[in-house]
Amino acid sequence: MRKIAVVGYPNVGKSSLVNRLSQTRTAVVHETSGITRDRNEIDAEWNGRRFVLIDTGGVDFQDLDPLSGSIREQAQAALNDADVALFVVDAKGGVRPGDLEIADLLRRWPKPVVVAANKIDSVKDVSLAHEFFELGLGEPVAVSAAQGLGTGDLLDAVVGHLPEEDDDPEDEELIRLAVIGRPNVGKSSFVNKVLGQERVIVADEAGTTRDSIDLALKVGDRDLVIVDTAGMRRQSKVTESVEYYTTLRSQRAAERADVALVICDAHDGITAQDLRIAELAMKANCATVLVLNKWDVAAEDADIDHERARVATKLRLRPKVLTVSALTGRNVQRVLVEAIALGDRMRTRIPTSDLNKFLSEIVQQRQPPAKQGHRLKLLYMAQVDERPPRFAISINSRTRVTRDYAYFIENRLRERYSFAGVPLIIDFNERKQRRSERVGGRAA
Repeated sequence: MRKIAVVGYPNVGKSSLVNRLSQTRTAVVHETSGITRDRNEIDAEWNGRRFVLIDTGGVDFQDLDPLSGSIREQAQAALNDADVALFVVDAKGGVRPGDLEIADLLRRWPKPVVVAANKIDSVKDVSLAHEFFELGLGEPVAVSAAQGLGTGDLLDAVVGHLPEEDDDPEDEELIRLAVIGRPNVGKSSFVNKVLGQERVIVADEAGTTRDSIDLALKVGDRDLVIVDTAGMRRQSKVTESVEYYTTLRSQRAAERADVALVICDAHDGITAQDLRIAELAMKANCATVLVLNKWDVAAEDADIDHERARVATKLRLRPKVLTVSALTGRNVQRVLVEAIALGDRMRTRIPTSDLNKFLSEIVQQRQPPAKQGHRLKLLYMAQVDERPPRFAISINSRTRVTRDYAYFIENRLRERYSFAGVPLIIDFNERKQRRSERVGGRAA
């Protein structure tokens, strides 16, 4: 799909404009300058043309902070990957030295550039855009990300520069992986190691990642989208509004994913917050695996068997616990293979004949419960949906189903069909009694 890199000086409204053009709230927007750091790819459409907007951090060539240097590198990488550049400037602030430096870079860039003079919030402000002719990049388009004014003209201008292409149909086998976890456990380092490049910014400072970043990846012949997310702290620890919104986006990333990789710090073991994050992913019907990162330096002090036993006790879905080193790359491929397998299990279809054989074996292993002299009967089982797998069991009476026996069936189903870490839904449907079954006033 064709890509448009959205670049500009800090705090000119790039993320707000990206949200307006894509009609989403995907990019994090806040009054604080410098919220966007990594480049974030967001799908958009205009007049039947589908494309990707690449939101980038603010580029300031005079800022010597190492993080600013990483942001500039990410913006340059976005330009390298794009077909068109959308240069956003603050019309009310006028032309600034930082705008001139970026314009100098873009004049030497070999692809089309469109200048968006943002913050034109009323018709009387349109003349402010004329000042930006001096950038030497053509006629600026007056636009307001806040009010939506001029966005149609801007989209016409940008899409008009996009090369034609045939849109590929969406791959039904595409698996979305959300990389979630506490701050500073190595999520971005893991993503970079998976991708084989410094695709997202890594720093010692906790909370460097703020957006949820969708990244395409191919493993063998399988297409994946891996989503790097902001760290998720306990709700009582979230004090800044920026962190509240970035945490919310991490939760939504799990809701959109097929598989969640919950990255944990092997030095700390699997903490109560790690377990809460895994629970959140599983409640969002996301297959889950816990990944102990930094295993290369923590292996001597950590007890993997203890961690696995604790997870099996605490989490109903009984997800696997794997070890990895984002620094050395050890076991990274193994984690990806497991994630793909979990994604495939989310789409599993089990034949009805197999399920009914399984049901018969379950009854032989453990008799169903009885109440007031009447025993629960498991009559029939079939799969009714996938992603996540959903099953229906026909029974004679719902009142005789105990939670303990329902969990017993669920656990045996996980063992039989390798559903560890996969959310399952089991519906117990009471069969309507036929008249012949009530002869003598007695239910079957």
